Amino acid sequence: MARRAAKYVGFDFSTQQLKVTAIDEHLQVVFSDNVHFDKDLPEFRTQGGVHVHEDKLTVTSPVLMWIKSLDLILEKMKSVGFSFQDVKAISGTGQQHGSVYWKKGAKESLNNLCSEFPLHLLLKSSFVISDSPIWMDSSTTAECRHLEDAVGGAQNLASLTGSRAYERFTGNQIARIYKQKPEVYAQTERISLVSSFAASLFLGDYAAIDYSDGSGMNLLKIWEKTWAETCLQACAPGLGEKLGPAVPSSLVLGSISPYHVVRYGFDPDCKIVTFTGDNPASLAGMRLQEGDIAVSLGTSDTLFLWINEPTPALEGHIFCNPVQTDTYMALLCYKNGSLMRERIRDECALGSWDEFSKALRTTCAGNNGNLGFYFDVLEITPQAVGVHRFNAENQKVPHFPKEVEVRALMEGQFMAKRIHAERLGYKIMPRTRILATGGASCNQEILQVLSDVFGAPVYTIDTANSASLGCAYRAVHGLVANSGLSFSDVMKLARKPKLAASPNPRAAQVYQPVLKRYSELERKVISDAFETP
Repeated sequence: MARRAAKYVGFDFSTQQLKVTAIDEHLQVVFSDNVHFDKDLPEFRTQGGVHVHEDKLTVTSPVLMWIKSLDLILEKMKSVGFSFQDVKAISGTGQQHGSVYWKKGAKESLNNLCSEFPLHLLLKSSFVISDSPIWMDSSTTAECRHLEDAVGGAQNLASLTGSRAYERFTGNQIARIYKQKPEVYAQTERISLVSSFAASLFLGDYAAIDYSDGSGMNLLKIWEKTWAETCLQACAPGLGEKLGPAVPSSLVLGSISPYHVVRYGFDPDCKIVTFTGDNPASLAGMRLQEGDIAVSLGTSDTLFLWINEPTPALEGHIFCNPVQTDTYMALLCYKNGSLMRERIRDECALGSWDEFSKALRTTCAGNNGNLGFYFDVLEITPQAVGVHRFNAENQKVPHFPKEVEVRALMEGQFMAKRIHAERLGYKIMPRTRILATGGASCNQEILQVLSDVFGAPVYTIDTANSASLGCAYRAVHGLVANSGLSFSDVMKLARKPKLAASPNPRAAQVYQPVLKRYSELERKVISDAFETP
């Protein structure tokens, strides 16, 4: 009898969907599916997978919706004959910064799940808070200021935990719950992130928070990888006990719960590898290596950076690297992404990407000294708003010729990304690669500007469902991590990225002084932005 092919599965509990991706031992995708929360679970009455409360600041998602989505997707897999018995390891991810509050006694329920019933029925009484605060929640400004004050300021907190205090970060969410509902906090036996909560459903026990997702809480000391006692005390009493210890992101937590063995036919020896956050999982899915940059050019633009020696700042985030414990990843997010590009396309290129590309081809690198900052909505990094144009003499001007406007937009977007990455400790090296994904990554001229500004080759990758795919990869790596094999060793079988653009020989000479000017003008834009009519 031929040997059955091993499978490795990644689950992604994202904001709007639960996605699953299975790969074989050659790292090829063999199965994928999803459950869409609004469409497939209408009884929870979510919009975009969330409940936005009357104050518009509080945003939550139903815990039982996540559990029921897992019931549903496992039943779908069973109905199409998915071979659960061939799965050697499972890992997964959850939307970062969401938190789940297990009621006292829930651990016993997890340990004794009856396979005759779906999980959402067995666990419906296991939570003290039925709707979990998630990353979209912005109701904790007072708690953020209190936490920063407790450690001596925003920069001290960033240096300790990787980020200044953010409203969506879990420590501040916990602090608000403790302050507003102390009796609920007292009834809480364990606090999970969405990722560790999801892992618990497979493990049949409380799953530990991993270093990478844990570093998005304003609670974890990113250097020592232990909870920061000062931060814990500033948020709520006895918090360390309710969180449990943080663990490496590649750790095997144990074998799958007997519940899943009996109900679905999993191999009892199937291992559960620590779950992590969606951004770290995407780093794995995009197969970043030391020195790489991943640039996602979508509705918002996102940078993932592999950094060995980070310098945490008041902008951006530093997380522990999910695939190599002694290194770090940085995350930078920009609101003014594709919508800004589309507006300039419509105004300056006849609404045509072909004309947009032509404008980039017919203008020169450096744009003859013309620089632009384009923020239709208040930007995250830098915190500025409005459109600001400067000529070669650093004088503000009201408009540019259309083709100059197009290049000023693209050069400005990419120079900002490089400057902010370098402020977090990133260094362009000879082996640096840029891995580009998202809608704009199919535009050759845009990728050429990206390559020239960074002075590095740009590769494109197919990253459909990169978070769940990344966790399937992480499941493979988790089984061999203790043997000394690195994540990149395991990834050698994966499909290679395609070279899309290489920097022009004169690019570094052109952009070195322009980057310096852009950085100096950015400070002026920040101070002037809120005075702009």
